[in-house]
Amino acid sequence: MPEVAIDFDSMIIREEGETLHAYQDHLGFWTLGVGRLIDQRKGGGISRRESRFLLANDKETVMAGLDARLSWWRMLNEPRQAVLMGMCFQMGVDGLMEFRNTLNFVRTGQWLEAAKGMLASRWAAQTPERAKRMADQMRYGVWQ
Repeated sequence: MPEVAIDFDSMIIREEGETLHAYQDHLGFWTLGVGRLIDQRKGGGISRRESRFLLANDKETVMAGLDARLSWWRMLNEPRQAVLMGMCFQMGVDGLMEFRNTLNFVRTGQWLEAAKGMLASRWAAQTPERAKRMADQMRYGVWQ
């Protein structure tokens, strides 16, 4: 049989497959990627380093989405930028875009009105503690 050039990555992807979302393997254990066991029942999970790697990728995606939809958002100070990013993490850029009036208040520097708009939302009713912290951070422009 002729020798085929192959490396470990290619071999293990061939054997395990590659799935870019969580799924249950043939034994019912949660797995993702290339056979990565994440099911806590079997001692699976990810490391803090891996978690931060995912966070960095997600942050880049959120920032690119905000750049594409809100040309002005980077002119805000860092705590206020972080509020918009945090809202996108929770509900996606499309979800944030539903806050039309609130975003207009943010764009024009009407911080109290922006905070009120945030707190008057269904989002705030669903996650009141988080919404209060973020609204205060938007209102005052300092980390909460």
